[in-house]
Amino acid sequence: MAKEACETCNPAACNSSTCEAKKPGHVPPHELTHIKHVIGIMSGKGGVGKSSVTALLAVALKQAGYRVGILDADITGPSIPRMFGVHRPPEGTGNGMIAPESTGGIRIMSLNLLLPHEDDPVIWRGPLIGGAVKQFWTDVIWGDLDYLLVDLPPGTGDAPLTVLQSLPLDGLVIVSSPQELAHMVVRKAVKMATIMNVKILGLVENMSYALCPDCGREIYLFGPSRAEEAAAGAGIPLLGTLPLDPELTSLCDRGRVEEYSGPLLARARDFVQKIAGRS
Repeated sequence: MAKEACETCNPAACNSSTCEAKKPGHVPPHELTHIKHVIGIMSGKGGVGKSSVTALLAVALKQAGYRVGILDADITGPSIPRMFGVHRPPEGTGNGMIAPESTGGIRIMSLNLLLPHEDDPVIWRGPLIGGAVKQFWTDVIWGDLDYLLVDLPPGTGDAPLTVLQSLPLDGLVIVSSPQELAHMVVRKAVKMATIMNVKILGLVENMSYALCPDCGREIYLFGPSRAEEAAAGAGIPLLGTLPLDPELTSLCDRGRVEEYSGPLLARARDFVQKIAGRS
């Protein structure tokens, strides 16, 4: 991947000592891929809405004028293609695979796009999962992108480890929910990132509350927000909180997330500004 110091170079042949792609362990991308920033979206546990946050950030980045792609590294539980209504497989060429685009022009690569049916299970052990994630980086032609978001599976297993080791990440966005249990596993994710020497760009607390459709009162379904406490306890910046929005859920289920224009989008734009300033 080409960084600001040598953003037009071919990383495989780069002689610059400042190029991020030359760091030990980082795997160079496809020779026809040029990406300015790679951001991982991570959660310590499942069920916190990490993929919907990834989708929301991608939409906000695209609307801000950036060229955006999503690498779905959740090999055994991919959901990104369904959210964006992308079902066609990548186009194969003699040089590699071209990541298909969503209606709004966001490039997407996921194992689900290679399966005969989207509900076919992927029953693989760790090495195969890690190998697939690497191939999505080395064999896929992403073209010219400003941001590639990597939607990581929950936890600290093989796929997150492969991404943190092999891809030149600018940083991680950690997604959590208000429960204390979720905050405990946030600290696990943060410690993993610290061990792997990957910067944390900030914490997003998702599903912080719901708005009563009749009176507009905030209802804290999972207890009061602990976002500030969780960020301070983990020693990372707080990007902000996101409430539940049935409209976003409905659009994701129907593959039309790019049509979302609700209040969460404004917050996502704020997150994007903070991320751009830290990456």
